[in-house]
Amino acid sequence: MPAEFGSKMDFVTVIDYIGTFAFAISGIRLAAAKNFDIFGAYVVGFVTAIGGGTLRDLLLGITPFWMEQISYTVITAIALVFVIIFRKFVVRLDNTFFIFDAVGIALFTVVGVEKSLDAGFPMWVNIIMGAITGAAGGMFRDIFINEVPLIFRKDIYAVACVFGGIVYYVCLWAGCGHVLTQSLAAAAVFLARVLSVRFGISLPSLRPIGDSGRKTD
Repeated sequence: MPAEFGSKMDFVTVIDYIGTFAFAISGIRLAAAKNFDIFGAYVVGFVTAIGGGTLRDLLLGITPFWMEQISYTVITAIALVFVIIFRKFVVRLDNTFFIFDAVGIALFTVVGVEKSLDAGFPMWVNIIMGAITGAAGGMFRDIFINEVPLIFRKDIYAVACVFGGIVYYVCLWAGCGHVLTQSLAAAAVFLARVLSVRFGISLPSLRPIGDSGRKTD
């Protein structure tokens, strides 16, 4: 029977719910900034929250998680109410979107690694699934609001998720406890994202051979 809010929740479920709330707010916040109506903002928030996990589950050959319990639709609704109540604070502060987005990708990366690991896939697949879970929701969000997805820019975004997956396995190899491993992996993603923006660290652009990058008249 699908787990609901009344069921006993483990640590992964808790961080999954927190990540859902954070990602939903990041999507709703951007939708509000572009003057979407309430329903449109909810849709963007929901797709942001469940997009990466849905793609992960389809690739793993399992039923998408949100189709087995109503929790994620309810959490997105709570995020919408949160943004409505605190809209002046949430919409006007660029840092708010960034922090919620960074928290979302950090927590979702850990959830993605865990679910792929539970499904019996090898390490490299688990790391990729962690990156997909963390980054794909933001990609769908940006497409919905007609922006170039962060994952396709120079920003350290999906790379931060990959780094978190690697940290997860380093912690396992070092014999760290389960909760500590999850916490350190999530912290690694968050810090990689925040520090890369703070210090202007980015991946180099790929230009055609012979293109010096200079504009011609």
